[in-house]
Amino acid sequence: MDLSTAEQILIEQRVTNEAKSMGVAYLLWLFFGGLGAHRLYIGRIGSGLAILALMVVGVLLSPLGVGTVFLVPAVIWMLVDAFLIPGMIRQQKEEVRNSLGKQMYAERLLVAERSGRRQ
Repeated sequence: MDLSTAEQILIEQRVTNEAKSMGVAYLLWLFFGGLGAHRLYIGRIGSGLAILALMVVGVLLSPLGVGTVFLVPAVIWMLVDAFLIPGMIRQQKEEVRNSLGKQMYAERLLVAERSGRRQ
């Protein structure tokens, strides 16, 4: 897939506009990390809901004394995420970049096919 310089610049501009912000991800992690909000924002829906479930179950079972079994893994997961957020953001940007590149290439092929039919 060979894209022109102009197409590559356009893709990078769109990646910049559509990619998730690392600052927003860290703010969500800081204030709502126990609810998995940072992972939900980045697009990791399954793991974000898993953290949320661990926290909710842990809080609900705390009066019975077994809540820590769920809370400790959720807190550890949240702390580890502080180091994983930059990689998750990079991966999300790369996914957007690849998607836009494929879309641009497909549009170019479609235009070439249409112009070939008119001749």
